[in-house]
Amino acid sequence: MTYGHRIASMSRQTVELDQVIVRFAGDSGDGMQLTSDRFTPASAIYENDVSTLPDFLAEIRAPQGTLPGGSAFQNQFAGFDILTAGESLMLILGSSNKF
Repeated sequence: MTYGHRIASMSRQTVELDQVIVRFAGDSGDGMQLTSDRFTPASAIYENDVSTLPDFLAEIRAPQGTLPGGSAFQNQFAGFDILTAGESLMLILGSSNKF
């Protein structure tokens, strides 16, 4: 069995959710704001109600040997009217160049 054949034979399960809350987070310059900026209209195209919250983390003191700064962007999208960016995260997508 080849690798390509194995991928083609895998079944996928789709789960439909009424609401999703996701936060994109990473170091400044990792593109988290841009990623969320692209994700938001892509969700709205499918007629979801969308609410966003940019979160520029406070710089108290960066760990020694690292660059200061970090940012996050939280999105909530749902098939019904929403008023906030969400309270309980369902998914956090992080980015770091430290790995």
